[in-house]
Amino acid sequence: MLSNSSLKSVSELVNLSGTDEEFSTPWLYNFLLFTLPAPFRAITNIHYHGLERIPKGAVILAANHISHVDPFVKIVAANRPVHYLAKQEHFNSKATKILMESTGQIETSRENGGKHALSKAVDVLESGSSLGIFPEGTRSRNENSPFLQKGKTGVARLAAKFPNIPIITMSINGTRDVMKPGSLIIKPWKRIDVFIGTPITFAEWITSPEGGGLDDEGIEKLLMKDESQKTIEMKILFRKLTDQIMETLRINGAP
Repeated sequence: MLSNSSLKSVSELVNLSGTDEEFSTPWLYNFLLFTLPAPFRAITNIHYHGLERIPKGAVILAANHISHVDPFVKIVAANRPVHYLAKQEHFNSKATKILMESTGQIETSRENGGKHALSKAVDVLESGSSLGIFPEGTRSRNENSPFLQKGKTGVARLAAKFPNIPIITMSINGTRDVMKPGSLIIKPWKRIDVFIGTPITFAEWITSPEGGGLDDEGIEKLLMKDESQKTIEMKILFRKLTDQIMETLRINGAP
């Protein structure tokens, strides 16, 4: 494991900060979580594999995205409020905007590259709440399998910013059959399988030979480099972690 000083240095290298606004889960979200998960599980043919792997406390839940049903699948699995990086379009319609804002979801704007959204995500994790993220950035546009797309590195940046918060992968299969993209028809009898991966923190990943492969000495050498080189090497680490997260999703059943 890296020393606390090395972890702090890595966190600072991410160059990501919150908005300085205090974040808390809206009361309506807590009410909905008290009332809706049981009916959701009762009317759907959903099968979770590895629920015991989700630890208590703040987590980063990373999953593939093939249907509008996916966020609910993750929330029920986590059994706690999960706050998502949600695309801007969900905040344009009055009906969905009310739902997004009353449950503390995070608007992601394509115009600014999601920078403000990542700052809001920092607020969520600093508050001790759980963050849901679809590393692909949007629902898969592929018409046929494989649906899994290349992941964006925001998930890795957040993991590095909070090196001791676990990343949990959730490979979701079947939700596309329950509700196809562009359709309002729901088929709750269709089977959904969700495989929850083994949690790993950035602190564990960066020292692993299969991960970042860095120790305290390696971090010290990184810190001695000029700013442009540090930026390049951090981007390499973010890309490697993101690609490994996406590969884990694929291996564990993401179609």
